[in-house]
Amino acid sequence: MDFVFTLCDQAAGEVCPVWPGQPLSAHWGVEDPAAAPGSERQFRNAMIILTRRIEWFLSLPLAAIDNLSLQNKLDEIGKQGATNDD
Repeated sequence: MDFVFTLCDQAAGEVCPVWPGQPLSAHWGVEDPAAAPGSERQFRNAMIILTRRIEWFLSLPLAAIDNLSLQNKLDEIGKQGATNDD
């Protein structure tokens, strides 16, 4: 099973290219760390948020969950950790 995750908020509204194999996709947006002053802190925050999301993703029982439920879980993960305080 393949997955495609978009991170940039600008990419969320764009049409994604056609991926072979019909992968599941989700938008896991994070603020662009390069767009803010003091970007070292922003990069660290983005890394923490994405690390958490990847850990949640890796903990999913992929073999035991149907595609619709999995898509819902991927969407939920993308809404978690929007700030470093979550």
